[in-house]
Amino acid sequence: MIENIFIQIGAILGLAVVGGALAQLLRQPLIVAFIAVGILVGPSALGLVAHSSEIELFARLGIALLLFVVGLKLDLHIIRTVGPVALASGLGQVFFTSVVGYLLALLLGMSHVAAIYVAVALTFSSTIIIVKLLSDKREVDALHGRIAVGFLIVQDIVVVLVMIGLTAFGQAGGDVNMGWEALKVVLKGAAMLLVVALLMRYVLPGLLHRLAHSSELLMLFAIAWAVLGAVAGDALGFSKEVGAFLAGVSIASTPFREQVAARLVSLRDFLLLFFFIELGAILDLSTLGMQVGASMVFSLFVLIGNPIIVMIIMGYMGYRKRTGFLAGLTVAQISEFSLVLAALGLSLGHLQQETVGLITLVGLITISASTYMILYSHAIYERLAPWLSLFERKMTHRELDSPFDGKGGVDVLLFGLGRYGASLAENLRDRGCRVLAVDFDPTTVQQHIRDGYQVHYGDAEDPELVATLPLAHTRWVVSTVRDRTINRTLLHGLRQNNYLGKVAIASASHRDVRQFEQDGIDMVLMPYADAAKEAAERLLSDVRDENPGKNGEMG
Repeated sequence: MIENIFIQIGAILGLAVVGGALAQLLRQPLIVAFIAVGILVGPSALGLVAHSSEIELFARLGIALLLFVVGLKLDLHIIRTVGPVALASGLGQVFFTSVVGYLLALLLGMSHVAAIYVAVALTFSSTIIIVKLLSDKREVDALHGRIAVGFLIVQDIVVVLVMIGLTAFGQAGGDVNMGWEALKVVLKGAAMLLVVALLMRYVLPGLLHRLAHSSELLMLFAIAWAVLGAVAGDALGFSKEVGAFLAGVSIASTPFREQVAARLVSLRDFLLLFFFIELGAILDLSTLGMQVGASMVFSLFVLIGNPIIVMIIMGYMGYRKRTGFLAGLTVAQISEFSLVLAALGLSLGHLQQETVGLITLVGLITISASTYMILYSHAIYERLAPWLSLFERKMTHRELDSPFDGKGGVDVLLFGLGRYGASLAENLRDRGCRVLAVDFDPTTVQQHIRDGYQVHYGDAEDPELVATLPLAHTRWVVSTVRDRTINRTLLHGLRQNNYLGKVAIASASHRDVRQFEQDGIDMVLMPYADAAKEAAERLLSDVRDENPGKNGEMG
């Protein structure tokens, strides 16, 4: 075993690079590769490194920055949209998983105490892994991503209450009053939210404005604020994740959030590497041998049962089956908290080593499997979509859109209302063009509806969405999404629905430009070379040639 911590970290980083490169070559998720590297260097395999406070510190800092960045992107008024479904889905999934998990454990011959621990361990999903995967896919801002983050926060609150109950249960003589402890948590939570609200209103805007004169000082403050938020959350009896998340929320309404979020991403990803390495290193593979059968039963239950209950709840509340499915997949694993819970049960004498090994193996299986499920969620949905109508109402009233009136057709059907897409839509509309926009961010959809645009909520990768759009009345379909895979999926959906108009696609790569031209795309836009104004002129000049109107306006 390597004793020198500097050499330990050097060995970890070197092996992580090799493991990550191999995973990339084999087209495997980096998270799985990093966990595998952790197992390799840990005591269960080569024993090169041991669990150390330094590695744990890096991991905790990475977690704090991850949740801080998520909080930065939260617009508080979206709570009105996703709050009810997040609460219902979070509590419903916790209740369903704990009850059925407890019954399964009893059927497998476990004692009542062990069954309670296993049921609780199966209940909670990994906030860190889910948010990291959604961030990598740029889906945190999608409706299903925001719902997922919402019910993960609900789960974190339930975790606090569960820990209070299990701690009290483990102390002899009833020294701890669970009702009083729960009340203290509620009071502390209310006080924490009040302090955050006061800071948002009276302190942080002016402070950030002063600090922003130096970008280095602004970044230092952001990191310090994230860590202090995590410390406050932990000190008050909540998780570090909740504290860091609220720290991000506290400055989300300032004009500096985009700058801070963009510059923290690289540091966040570097530090999170140590979290995944640590997660692999603490897995004790020596206890897993006799638990394979039971672990498969529990793993299948988590991988299938958790998504189903989320889909049932969201379908009942009026969400489309696709939104429910994508959100449901995010809870198809157990949390790193589950391993901590198992260790607590062992230390209190409630669990045997075999039960700890069972929970460990379920964690390893579900974390690895759900990583693939989340990364390939859209492809999985396309295969399962015909059988998922059971989880959808005939009228889905929760999805945000602006109904198209169909009068006179559409000149441009625009996918993506980011900075470039919104500017392009504005330039097109100013020139008399009839634009119907589509975006996957519910906040963006609401904002543009208030500004008088016709906007649908939807994802360009959703083949069912393409079929619902007025393609027969559209002259141009324009995608400002600079993702080759998404654009090729959109192009495939247009062809499947016999779209006969023209297509323009934005691209950030000259290699992609050549490929799209070979695919028969009518126009390729380069956002960094084609300003939105010039792009609008290019589109409109083509339509004017086909259908000139009075004074050159669209008719």
